[in-house]
Amino acid sequence: MRVVEVTAYGGPEVLRTATRPEPDPADAPGRVRVRLRAAGVNQADLKIRSGRLAPVLGGLNPPFVLGYDFAGTLVDPAPGLPAGTRVAGFVPWVAEGTGTGTYAETILAEPEWLAPVPDEVDFTAAASLPLSALTAAQALDLLALPEGSTVLVTGASGVVGRFAVQLAARAGHRVIALGDAGDAHELRVLGADAVVARGAPAEEVAGVLGFAPARVDGVFDAALIAGPLMAVVKDGGAFVSASGERVPGPERGVRVDAVVGRPDRARLEELLQLLGAGGLATRVADVLPLEGAAEAHRRVEAGHRPGRIVLMI
Repeated sequence: MRVVEVTAYGGPEVLRTATRPEPDPADAPGRVRVRLRAAGVNQADLKIRSGRLAPVLGGLNPPFVLGYDFAGTLVDPAPGLPAGTRVAGFVPWVAEGTGTGTYAETILAEPEWLAPVPDEVDFTAAASLPLSALTAAQALDLLALPEGSTVLVTGASGVVGRFAVQLAARAGHRVIALGDAGDAHELRVLGADAVVARGAPAEEVAGVLGFAPARVDGVFDAALIAGPLMAVVKDGGAFVSASGERVPGPERGVRVDAVVGRPDRARLEELLQLLGAGGLATRVADVLPLEGAAEAHRRVEAGHRPGRIVLMI
């Protein structure tokens, strides 16, 4: 089968198309084959390819196959999912530690990773959702705020942030979105009550306090601004970072945590159903063939267009 391998740590040029044997479910009892139709390109893919995450990968070295998000068709039946079902999910790539990702024609997947894709959702849209939407949902779970709370979402123009704005609004929170000034109208349509434009940290803090002078109950920091934002959180509030790499120190009784997106079949099915019903919006920036993975990485690094780039397989 065709795959795209990271041949060495470095820039996008280290991504090369190669051929590998089809995975055999006999080699991993309990797992099932999924014939992929689409794979999302995530920021984590770029960090792994560059070598930035090499210290946490143990003895894993190139060549390996990147890729978290996927959508495709089940080859083998899984519990509650017959062969032929359209499914989506994500591979917990770092936790798996095998270097076997979704830039490939076929993968072996744990049934817990898989959720059925509604007929109204195409493979491209389905592959843009799993890791980012689950991360946003699980971050809000970590905030654990009652309905009606005021929540700041940073990085609201990004993929994870856009999902967080929508899900926080659906949960009944008052949402302040910190994002690109040009996205203000769209973010309000998605559920934000107020939008603060990106800028210097002091300007962002002032902007948030302008809408919430009594400060906010919680922050989901998808933009990884970290420390400066503690000034906008109420005493005893909550702060959740999108990465353990950028977590502020706790103060004034503020709960501080970092979210690590994890597979959750039931939650992912809910999110996909919501997407199919029009209650959740995703944004696909570009669609490229599998062989265009290097170009996809270049476009992500250049900030080519907001949204998820998807590889069609």
